[in-house]
Amino acid sequence: MSQSAVQEILQRIQELPDEERLLLEARLAELAEDEWRQAAAEARRAARARGIDQAAIDRAIEELRRPS
Repeated sequence: MSQSAVQEILQRIQELPDEERLLLEARLAELAEDEWRQAAAEARRAARARGIDQAAIDRAIEELRRPS
């Protein structure tokens, strides 16, 4: 997407009535949440495939927190 297209979209968003802008913001938040959930699910699958479970993560964090 070109910079001019992005500018045009931003301009059109600024021109929206408050109610419509709030609806747009809510929908964008929903999309971001959906993307985050999908990424988290994929990360969990990848971790399981590598044999990494919550106990292994907890141990690694504890090792990092211990003073040397």
